[in-house]
Amino acid sequence: MAVMGNAVLHSIHVHPVKAFRGQSLREAEVEPWGLAGDRRWVLIDDGGKVVTQREQPRLALAAAETLSGGGLRLSAENRDPVNVPVPEPIGTTPVEIFGDKVEAVLAAPEAHDWCSGYLGADVRLVHMDDPAFRRPVDPDFALPGETVSFADGYPLLVTTLGSLDALNSLIAQGDHAEEGPLPMNRFRPNVVVSGTDAWAEDDWSRIAIGEVTFRVTKMCGRCVVTTTDQGTARRGKEPLRTLARHRRFAGKLTFGQNLVPESGGTLRVGDPVTVLG
Repeated sequence: MAVMGNAVLHSIHVHPVKAFRGQSLREAEVEPWGLAGDRRWVLIDDGGKVVTQREQPRLALAAAETLSGGGLRLSAENRDPVNVPVPEPIGTTPVEIFGDKVEAVLAAPEAHDWCSGYLGADVRLVHMDDPAFRRPVDPDFALPGETVSFADGYPLLVTTLGSLDALNSLIAQGDHAEEGPLPMNRFRPNVVVSGTDAWAEDDWSRIAIGEVTFRVTKMCGRCVVTTTDQGTARRGKEPLRTLARHRRFAGKLTFGQNLVPESGGTLRVGDPVTVLG
């Protein structure tokens, strides 16, 4: 067991609706399928396929705030906000997320109207009512019974400030230096660690953040969402251009590591980060 110098939990982030703007927290509960309140809701199109910033970059400008009881308050510039209660689990609808087939519960019609009006496209909002059973983690990287919310594939994503600084230095030397430096929100992590060397996370297999332990499953492959400015919804070339030159592993452009919780507990900003393996 090795405490990494001054490595600490720098920040915590949840995204109540997948692809919407994230929220920064001072503390968060760790559930088996991810942080409490993270990505339990998602938009689907009329065929049941998940809609993300890949197709709709303007989702970056929409906010979802978790209300007591698990409901949502949706808001965006020049639109009246709407409160969305957790729907009664009286029936489910099929959802396709990156090839997985998942059952979820439709939100109230007012939520569909609000989201469709915002995007100018026919979408529906759905809620994962029972994350303990709905969607397994990729069996190539999971233990039996491990599940995940509507996150891309794993319960949590960890990134480090040291690696972001290194990436921004590489961007500054490249063909699109004017796009940098990039903020961490391009990568939409759950937990951000400070006080490590650049790319230290490449070698982690198990870590503890405060009282909670995690298995480090695989590097996170990155997509076009990382090129989307989370404050304007405009797209550029970075960081994918630079990742393609310097961070290509097994055919994927990587930044950050995927985590699966081994225990529950509370994460707090400032918690020490310890490498267990």
